[in-house]
Amino acid sequence: MPQTEPDRPTRLDRLGPVFASIWLIFLVDSVLEGWARRDEPAGVVGLLATLVFAGAYLTLWLQIRSDRSRLITNPPPRTAVAHLGGLLGLAVVAVACLGEPALSTIVFIAVSAVMVLPLRAAAPVVAVLVAGALGLADAEGWGSQSGLVFAVLAASISLLGLRTVLRANAAQVRAEQENARLAVENERTRFARDLHDILGHSLTVITVKAELAGRLLDVDPERARAELADLEWLSRDALSDVRRAVGGYRDLTLPGELVRARAALEAAGIQARLPGSVEEVPADLRELFAWTLREGVTNVVRHSRASTCDVRLGPTSIAVHDDGTGAGDEPGRGHGLTGMRERAAAVGATVTVRRLDPGFALEVSRA
Repeated sequence: MPQTEPDRPTRLDRLGPVFASIWLIFLVDSVLEGWARRDEPAGVVGLLATLVFAGAYLTLWLQIRSDRSRLITNPPPRTAVAHLGGLLGLAVVAVACLGEPALSTIVFIAVSAVMVLPLRAAAPVVAVLVAGALGLADAEGWGSQSGLVFAVLAASISLLGLRTVLRANAAQVRAEQENARLAVENERTRFARDLHDILGHSLTVITVKAELAGRLLDVDPERARAELADLEWLSRDALSDVRRAVGGYRDLTLPGELVRARAALEAAGIQARLPGSVEEVPADLRELFAWTLREGVTNVVRHSRASTCDVRLGPTSIAVHDDGTGAGDEPGRGHGLTGMRERAAAVGATVTVRRLDPGFALEVSRA
């Protein structure tokens, strides 16, 4: 199978690292403080901690941005704790060495918590971070931190909104994919059912007529030629039915099926007792009754070894009875009867199959 080329990165994708790096501007105060105190061990350590913190946060953001599904499904708890623990440790070192300017790391930790944790866990983490920053500021006399609190809440809520939108979109995509899968599955089932019903009947009749023509070749050549002519007509008719099934046109006519049933039963040497009119059958039941007649007659010809077949037709019911002794499939089983039940259920009808003494009965009725 040929491999597809990977999607080329768009301009927006190439600029992704730039956009992610812009937010690191909030760490500038911490970097400047560390640089100003570069002659002190605390300043150097704080500066290094801030730079490593920025790199760790940027790496986490770019990893998640490269696969947006990570904003939809949370990583394993162990991975999330490792990310947050690493950032928190670096932030503690930076704040301990540089003081108030390094408190801006709290914003990035809060955003990271929303990125990698479910809401029920992220919300308490953000609340603890804000409370801890405010408590530390009060203890150290660093003044009001309302700007920091606003930044933490605004950034967290923004990312939470992004995750919510992405999850809603993903759920909609999954629903559309499932609907498409079910539509394909239903169409496959429909086509398999129709193909079984169409070819099962046609090939059964063709087989019976071919056997009859073979027996008549030596004793009645004229009758044999007539049967062969019927075979050609039946094969062309079957081909037309298959084409209609492929095209999705499944409409049968009840009068047409009565004609087919008489021909099939006569070819099999079975006396046919068929109704002479279909006028009393309502329009919404005619296609169902046509399929029922086709399925019933096919089973009679194929399995019954009957001498007569009686078709009874009413305004709300159709019954196909035979007096055979054949032992086909158990009543109520088989692909054809499964398809029949599906069609009947669609119009509020029921299918009944039962053995007679002798014979077999297939009945479809609507109350």
